[in-house]
Amino acid sequence: MKKYLILFLLVVSSVVRAEEGMLIPSLIQAFESDMKAMGMRLSASDIYNVNQSSIKDAIMHFGGGCTAEIVSKEGLLLTNHHCGFSQVQSHSSLEKDYLKYGFWAKSHAEELPNPGLTATRIVRIDDVTESMLFGTQGITDLNRLNEIMAGNMKTLIEDAKRGTHYQADVQAFDYGNSYYLMVKEVFLDVRLVGAPPSSIGKFGGDTDNWVWPRHTGDFSVFRIYAGSDNKPAAYSADNVPYTPLHHLPIAFKNRKEGEFTMVYGFPGVTEQHLSSGNLKYIVDKQRPMEISMRTKSLSVIDAAMRASDQTRIQYSAKQARIANAWKKNIGQIDGLKQLDAVGKKVAFEAEYVKRANSKEEWKKYAGLIDKMNKLVDEKSTY
Repeated sequence: MKKYLILFLLVVSSVVRAEEGMLIPSLIQAFESDMKAMGMRLSASDIYNVNQSSIKDAIMHFGGGCTAEIVSKEGLLLTNHHCGFSQVQSHSSLEKDYLKYGFWAKSHAEELPNPGLTATRIVRIDDVTESMLFGTQGITDLNRLNEIMAGNMKTLIEDAKRGTHYQADVQAFDYGNSYYLMVKEVFLDVRLVGAPPSSIGKFGGDTDNWVWPRHTGDFSVFRIYAGSDNKPAAYSADNVPYTPLHHLPIAFKNRKEGEFTMVYGFPGVTEQHLSSGNLKYIVDKQRPMEISMRTKSLSVIDAAMRASDQTRIQYSAKQARIANAWKKNIGQIDGLKQLDAVGKKVAFEAEYVKRANSKEEWKKYAGLIDKMNKLVDEKSTY
């Protein structure tokens, strides 16, 4: 699955186990009873509702790649320290080293603008699979197929945007077996309110990154500004703090072990359905190559950053992006090997082939796994 997902971690009270999975927010209703059985006290409409305010209206897509949440009636946003890192860097200099010492605005007037930074609210999510595939039945020419689908997509987006200030796009899910229309409200004036010094926000460098527990104050604070009509507007000194449809209240009660937990945000892409051959290629070849490449890049950049404060400021965000992927790749290989993920995939695929061969009408699918793994072998040299 791609962007605009809801990622749930469901914990059953009194049972030491977790149910995990990615759900598209508009589908939550179908899982409401299961979630309530696990301890959830919210209703599905409290979480996702297109007719009235709900939790979805407090969850923002920050900068095109991160999750942020609105926590006040004046548009205050919380996100990760590394998500706001490049903005902190852009305002830093030798005279005002916000990366090293942190930054805190004491008033709205001191909050810093960030050209190009956006915060996006998802207005609604519609299943448009049928509309996207309209007119494609029986078409085998790929160019013609793409042409028809591109036309369908253009019509869907134009219809969704007509008469509104919203933006829209269509995302392919499930490897192109389903399509969803995302209608979005994109805010263009997002200002930096505060960030801790890197000694807190990036404590220990990447030592604890991608692992648990973490010992890092991984947060930064921003605020959304809007025009006098509370709608998105380009940066202007006349803009005012955005009044959200919903903001998350902060709980001060003690947490209890086994309580229901839900995470709502934009987790990106999942690769859990790769074949065993593809997974083996990633573990044995692709990730080691990526780690080696990034290790060399970091050795050059880190040395230069240690030698000069000016270079440290200029390269901090780039170094952080490279180090983030570097550490993730190392952890992926370690985890996949510890769990014998390739072996589990092979066993899963063997069971699939066995079942496919168990019915005459399924036998045509029995050879798919072998074909997929052979394709990986053929393409791996590239």
